[in-house]
Amino acid sequence: MNIGVFLSQYDVAGKYTSVVETLARLIAEHEHTLVFGGTNEGLMHIIADGIHKGGGRIIAVSRAAVQERTYKNADEIILVEDSHAMNAGIIKRADVVVVLVGGIGTLNELSAVVRMTKNDEGGKRTVVVNTDGFYDGLKQQLQRMSDEGFLRNDVMKSIRFVDTPEDAMRYIEGHGN
Repeated sequence: MNIGVFLSQYDVAGKYTSVVETLARLIAEHEHTLVFGGTNEGLMHIIADGIHKGGGRIIAVSRAAVQERTYKNADEIILVEDSHAMNAGIIKRADVVVVLVGGIGTLNELSAVVRMTKNDEGGKRTVVVNTDGFYDGLKQQLQRMSDEGFLRNDVMKSIRFVDTPEDAMRYIEGHGN
């Protein structure tokens, strides 16, 4: 299965790094393929490196403007024009999307998946790993949007919040493509 992962390209606190390392190990152990933004920086480097060391397959969808920062050990590198094409390329190639900690770019990527699901444009089941309550506010906001009629029930059900990478993998394995 191709697992699209959206996460920070920055180096951040160890509690987040260890979650990324665990997810990388699980993806490799379960013989899934990582599809990600392709950058060889921060948490993106950590997940790709972990999967590479575990013998897993990696597809990097990266912006051509930053190709010098692309993860060089990827099995496949796809260069695209801009962030919009990168997000769409990751989502298109993924069977499921996992969202880890990140900033405004990661939030934009999550919004793209949800929007594509809402518009019946090939959105995917999405698993948000809510490390240390990082996404509690987002979960609350999405629930309010759903409760007040701004987010269809089927779209809300396409997003699953979990606490750990192990929970994410159990959900992915239990729900197939």
